[in-house]
Amino acid sequence: MGVLSLWWVWLGAAIALALLETLVPGFIFLGFAAGAAIMAGLVALSVPIGPAGLFALFAGLSLLTWFVLRRIFRAPNDQTRIIDEDINN
Repeated sequence: MGVLSLWWVWLGAAIALALLETLVPGFIFLGFAAGAAIMAGLVALSVPIGPAGLFALFAGLSLLTWFVLRRIFRAPNDQTRIIDEDINN
């Protein structure tokens, strides 16, 4: 039984990544934290996957949750604001 087969390791990683997100805002680590939290649930259910499969599943889940979070928290008009004039002119 490896360290990656322990659910609390994934949960600890999720908490650490969520705390890191508070220090570096911008939804960079939030997808990874959500992916690790989901992995904690899957490992707790005793899904029989090897270490390489666990990392691949974690990467896929993290990417999927990042896309979902990006879709949920995007700007309403989803357009970049372009400023043509300087207020000092």
